[in-house]
Amino acid sequence: MDGLLYREDIEQVRERLSAWWNGGDIGRPVLVITVPRKDPLEEIKEMPKPLDVVCPQYTMRSLAYRVNYGIRSCASRVYLGEAVPAVSPCLGPNCVAAYLGSETKEGEDTVWFEPCIKAPETARFSFDPANRSWVFQLELIKEYLKFSKGKFLINFPDLIEGLDTLSAMRGTEPLLMDLIERPDWVHQCLENITEVYFKYYETIYSLIKDQIGGSQFFVWARGRTSKLQCDFSAMISADMFNEFMVPVLSEMTSRIPYTWYHLDGPAALRHHELILRLSNLLMLDWVPGDNSDPPEHPRWWPIYHKTLDAGKRIHLYFHQFSPDGINQMKKEFGTRLNKFVLQMDLDSPQKGETIFKMFE
Repeated sequence: MDGLLYREDIEQVRERLSAWWNGGDIGRPVLVITVPRKDPLEEIKEMPKPLDVVCPQYTMRSLAYRVNYGIRSCASRVYLGEAVPAVSPCLGPNCVAAYLGSETKEGEDTVWFEPCIKAPETARFSFDPANRSWVFQLELIKEYLKFSKGKFLINFPDLIEGLDTLSAMRGTEPLLMDLIERPDWVHQCLENITEVYFKYYETIYSLIKDQIGGSQFFVWARGRTSKLQCDFSAMISADMFNEFMVPVLSEMTSRIPYTWYHLDGPAALRHHELILRLSNLLMLDWVPGDNSDPPEHPRWWPIYHKTLDAGKRIHLYFHQFSPDGINQMKKEFGTRLNKFVLQMDLDSPQKGETIFKMFE
């Protein structure tokens, strides 16, 4: 099987990741590392940013610019370890809400989703092929496909599900009241969101899957994959999480073979035990949160041990280059560190070499 222009050894990467996802040990952690590319492999002329574009990575204001920006971003990096070159067609961190009617508002580095359910009786969760965001989504993916063959893959967009999607559509404070005043309505909304989620998911998967059926949301898997989450959970009790969100996660992890859960910040840790009980969930992504200790800090090690003891794997993203911190983790976890994904986007090849030498 041929390699990719931006990852000639892609078949070896697939073999390592396939073994790892299925419980194997590749002799070190999975290392998803990128560094700047010094010499371009192809000439891609930069398109000027349109005046009305605020957030290049998520904008829907110019299809041509989004395509150019995405391809140049992908081509500007070297992919090391188990990193797979891919472009992102994401419209923001809650795409399903946009497909279902939430309008997006661009910020400098993110997109905000405007509530679209003003009253419970107006809630609609039907698949609308003419929805503006959905139409743009498909156009963007199809444009990427024209350029990607033999070069790179296409990431899943950040779809999101459950209470986070409903919160984006309803508004945070109204939904908190709904949980108390109309729980049956919330349950029905969540069931409807899950049902329509898979209509979007399967359409996107059919377009972006590689030649062996693999897909990725930053970590490649040999089949369907998804990152699941509930940032809204920081505002509710474990009992409410168990009642409203666990059924959603149970359903989704039963239907998607390679799933991982994004646990964001100390306020969400009260749900850790419930998440670990999801028998089909394979991996936990821990994000310490803003203004908190970095992921390698010993403060978080008990969480990692508990997660590993439950048979789950762990994904960590490092915003800072921290070889000393990773060395400390090597001493603490030993060969159990091989059950981690360590992801980082570094600013020099030399830093990448430093990380790999630690595991020789």
